Amino acid sequence: MFTPHSFFIALLMVITSTICWGSWANVFKGAKNYRFELFYWDYAVGIFVISLLLAFTMGSTHAGPLSFAENVNAAGHANIIAALIGGAVFNLANLLLVAGIDLAGLAVAFPVSIGIALVVGVALSYALQPKGNPWLLALGVAFAIIAVIFDGKSYAALASGERSVSRKSIVVCVISGILMGLWAPFVTRALTGAAPLTPYSTSVFFTLGALLSCFLFNIYLMRRPLQGEPVSIGGFFRAPAAYHLLGLAGGFIWGVGTVFNLVAANFTGVAISYAIGQASPMVAALWGVFAWHEFRGARPRAKIFLALMFAFYVLAIFSVSRAQLAK
Repeated sequence: MFTPHSFFIALLMVITSTICWGSWANVFKGAKNYRFELFYWDYAVGIFVISLLLAFTMGSTHAGPLSFAENVNAAGHANIIAALIGGAVFNLANLLLVAGIDLAGLAVAFPVSIGIALVVGVALSYALQPKGNPWLLALGVAFAIIAVIFDGKSYAALASGERSVSRKSIVVCVISGILMGLWAPFVTRALTGAAPLTPYSTSVFFTLGALLSCFLFNIYLMRRPLQGEPVSIGGFFRAPAAYHLLGLAGGFIWGVGTVFNLVAANFTGVAISYAIGQASPMVAALWGVFAWHEFRGARPRAKIFLALMFAFYVLAIFSVSRAQLAK
C-alpha cells in the first residue's frame, strides 16, 4: 500500500484532492440541457470505479495485511459500515448542495453549506483523531470560513440583479452543510477503529455507500425535485454517449481527489486533510475566472471580494499546514 512518508508528500496529495474536488463539476458544463439528477448516475458509478481501481493498484503495491484484499478480509464490520454510512451521508449532502445552488444561488449556498461543513467536519474529526495543533487548526478553519464568505460575496456582486432567498433554500443549505461535515467523522471511525480499514479500503466502501444511496436519494429527488419539474429515468437512457462519458469523467476526478485526501489523512489526520480539501471553492473560482470568464467585465467590488477570498484561502492552508508541523 502506498502512503506518504513525509508531510510534503502528504500536503501535495491534499492539494491535489482540493484541485480535483474543485474541478470535477466543470465536465457537467459540457452536458448541455442535461438534468443534474441524470448526470449524477454516471458520476456516482465513476467515483466507485476509480476508487476500486486505485485500491487494486496503489492500495495493493505489496502483499500483506495492508493490501486492499487482505485488509477487507481482516477489517472490523463496524468500520466497513461506518465507511458505507459516510458515503451515503456525503451523497445526500452533495445532492442537497446542488439543489441549494439552484434554489438560492452560489452566493448563498456555498457560504452557508461549506462554512457549516468546515466547522462540523473538522471539529468532530479532531475529537475522534486529535492530530496537529488545535489552535492553529482552528485559526485555519476560521480563515477558510472567511474565504468562503468572500467567495459568496464575489458572486453576489457579480450578479446583475437581486435574487430572492426563500426560507426553504436556507434550510436546504443548512442541512447540506451539517451532512457535508458529518461524513468526515464516519471516515475517521473507519480509519481508526479496532481492525481499521486502510485509506484505500475506506474509499471503496465510502464510494459504494454513495452509489447505493443514489437508489434512494437520487430517485426521490428525480420524482420530487426541490427545483424544476420531475425527471424520468428514460432521459438517462436517451442521453448521448458523450454525456455518460462526461459523468464518468466527473466521478473519476472527484474519486481521485477523495482517495488522495484519505491517503494523506493517514499521515496528517482527517481533520487537517479535510480542512485543506475544503479549499475546493477557491479552485472552482479559478476555473470561473480563467476558463469560463465569469468575472469578465465584473464590477470592481466583485474582483476585490475575489482577491480577498484567494488571500484568506492561502492563509487557511498555511495555518492548517503549520498545525501539522507544530503538533
